[in-house]
Amino acid sequence: MGESNSAEAVAIPDFFRDPAVLEDPFSYFAQMRGQCPVAREPHQNSFMVTGYDALTELLNRKGDVFSSCLSVLGPLPPLPFEPEGSDITDQLDSVRDELPWSAHVVCFDGSRHADHRALLTSLLTYKRLKQNEDYLARVADELIDKFIGDGRCNIVPQYGHATTTYAISDLLGIPEADRAVLLEAIGATPSQLDGDAPIKIGADPLIALKPLFDGYLRERIARPTGDLMSELVQARFRDGGEVPFETLSNLARFLFGAGQDTTSHLISMSVRLLGEMPELQQRLREDPGRIATFIEEVLRYDPPVKVAYRLALKDTEVAGVPVPAGSVMTASLVGANRDPAYFEAPDRFDIDRPRLRDHLAFSKGPHGCPGAPLGRMEARIALERLLARTSEFHPAEAHHGREGARHYNFQPTYTFRSLADLHIEFTAK
Repeated sequence: MGESNSAEAVAIPDFFRDPAVLEDPFSYFAQMRGQCPVAREPHQNSFMVTGYDALTELLNRKGDVFSSCLSVLGPLPPLPFEPEGSDITDQLDSVRDELPWSAHVVCFDGSRHADHRALLTSLLTYKRLKQNEDYLARVADELIDKFIGDGRCNIVPQYGHATTTYAISDLLGIPEADRAVLLEAIGATPSQLDGDAPIKIGADPLIALKPLFDGYLRERIARPTGDLMSELVQARFRDGGEVPFETLSNLARFLFGAGQDTTSHLISMSVRLLGEMPELQQRLREDPGRIATFIEEVLRYDPPVKVAYRLALKDTEVAGVPVPAGSVMTASLVGANRDPAYFEAPDRFDIDRPRLRDHLAFSKGPHGCPGAPLGRMEARIALERLLARTSEFHPAEAHHGREGARHYNFQPTYTFRSLADLHIEFTAK
């Protein structure tokens, strides 16, 4: 039995450490799903949840059974205590403020999470997003203007990252003079594959933005201007209670960071896939109304977030599999989106497939992404303008290789699916 387990451990790559899994996470998740939709991975000892039904069950569970305290970085670094007994709630509460990202709403649980999430959703209204739409189209065209004459560009920094950073900046009401500075300041996503700056795994990885955003918020308190930050400083909790200034600061900075990061990955991945499928690219030029459908299939096929995480607070089970208290659950959004038990031919890209919007790219349940409508809108407009301004584009051979043997570099992060660069060549209209 011991030799069999050892061989199995060697055969299964370390999802959290192996650079090869960065390029092809799909084979890894298929391998784990082949064992069981809820299976222990042998390296960090987390439960890898890769089945669609199992993951839906996990994401819908309450925060008193599964905590989101490790939502961003999962089992690395490990918990600062050794779980004991069938209920570790008190152990977790004693160290919660020490955990990575613990200052931000994504890692909150229960009523605390619900109260802070309600503040965000009250701000991200349909009316406000529509007001942002015209600005986003104008920004997209201005960014394209900067490289359209070159016949080539690096989509990741020049378009995907820039478009979403300017969009969330406009929504928040950040002065135009500061937007280019923030574009550079936000930096890359966290990683543990090669180690990372301590600040990125601290309680508040966005602390460097705090002086700037605190200044914005104090200006809005003194002189509201009608933007989202002006609404934020006037917001109240659901029970009418006043929101502390530090909470306002955390929410504003989290909105800025989350509002540009994953959507920029989505835009870049969408351009990559279209660059490899010239017939579909042309189809969308002829019928721009299908761009929104195309984005849904990108979200299913290769989404910007590979995994989220939960911590079992009590002895429980998922899909009939016993889960002891203290277990880290690696919730594979990618694995569930490629589950053949739910999606027919899941490895085929097909914008005409049934149940297209059933994907779990934006998670589900209490922690489903509140910014999903904004992300969809930003990606749609960015693609509409790029397709409208070009007659064709394709990955640059000098950077990514020839068709059939292309290679792409990804940021060394196991949580996110983030292209490090995407060089394209195009013919301008």
